[in-house]
Amino acid sequence: MNPKAPEIRRRYDRLREAMVTGNVDAVLVCGNQYAGFEGAVRYISGFEIVHRYAYVLVPLEGEPTLVFPREARWIGDKKKTWIANQVWPDVPGKWLCQHFQKSGVKRVGVVGLDFVMPVRDYRELQGRAELLPFDFQFDMMRAIKSDAEFSEIRDSMSIILDGFWRLVEGFSPGRTEAEIMAPATQRFVARGAGSRMMNMVLSGSNGSAEPFFKLPAHRTVETDDLVLCSLEITGSEGYWVEFSRPLIRGKLSPTSERMKEIYPEAMAAGKRLLREGELASNVHRAVTEKLARYKFSLGHLSGHSIGQTMIEHPAIGANTDVVLRENMVFSLHPQVVDEKGRICLYTQDTYRVGKTEGENLCNVPWKFFHGGEVEPSGSGKSATERKPSLD
Repeated sequence: MNPKAPEIRRRYDRLREAMVTGNVDAVLVCGNQYAGFEGAVRYISGFEIVHRYAYVLVPLEGEPTLVFPREARWIGDKKKTWIANQVWPDVPGKWLCQHFQKSGVKRVGVVGLDFVMPVRDYRELQGRAELLPFDFQFDMMRAIKSDAEFSEIRDSMSIILDGFWRLVEGFSPGRTEAEIMAPATQRFVARGAGSRMMNMVLSGSNGSAEPFFKLPAHRTVETDDLVLCSLEITGSEGYWVEFSRPLIRGKLSPTSERMKEIYPEAMAAGKRLLREGELASNVHRAVTEKLARYKFSLGHLSGHSIGQTMIEHPAIGANTDVVLRENMVFSLHPQVVDEKGRICLYTQDTYRVGKTEGENLCNVPWKFFHGGEVEPSGSGKSATERKPSLD
């Protein structure tokens, strides 16, 4: 018996409940190689996309089918999936059309309709079946994480903190942004992250960071440069976590100093409301109101649900009137931007929604690191390597 059978059954039961509520005959789950867009397929099939794309077709009744383009027949380990039915048509959209006609499927909920489904397949399906966006329903049914999922989330957090401390130990002026990021990336790959990474930087001179994300490259970091390394990775089982802390060897600018004073208050306000029964919009409002007192705004949303897809519903935003439930997991990452849109401060923490407040899934304090620090003795195990508390 597959040791994951109870977890697999839980996922399909919840998905089919959502299908009944959404009045669809089947759900077509799309995934592709783009980092962060592969996770829905893995969540519902166990298959890890290595290249190209794949679908999982889940009928309201009966067995699911994995659908690959023929050119991907030998890409990815097909033995890892728990789905026995697998097909490799030249154009998956044509096969799906024929299958829908034979099986009487008319209304199809599509996970990834707007961003993931290839155009060639959409052309085949358009007008032959009623395609309905199903991302929100799919994400909400998987938003509350199980004990089995928390085990993998803990592993991912252990990996990201391992890389972070390597990065901090080697941080020093005179090195390029790519060289600074390299020790972290090396640890991520060595511990099973593979290509599932989205590691970026926000950086700038004179004690400030500019508010646009970029890939670390050949820019040399000077003493008074502020560097914000945005670390986003998974473990070998594909669960995303996000983490960041600011680094600077020299002196902060006056604006960055003001941001430094208010930022912990904003994060703490968000943490207090990451609790059972709270609205996601209230979390966002608590963060923004703290920042507005200093005439700072947000560069984007305060955060988002996170799992085997990098960005899942619900978001932590002004219009997200979704009720939070215990054991949802969120990345909280408010990007504070000054009035002129030239300077920012940014961090990331991954939280579990608790009964009374959020639980930060790491044990690294929020502060500015200057480089050369080592992981404190005895703190090798992150908070996530213990069973999540139930408050």
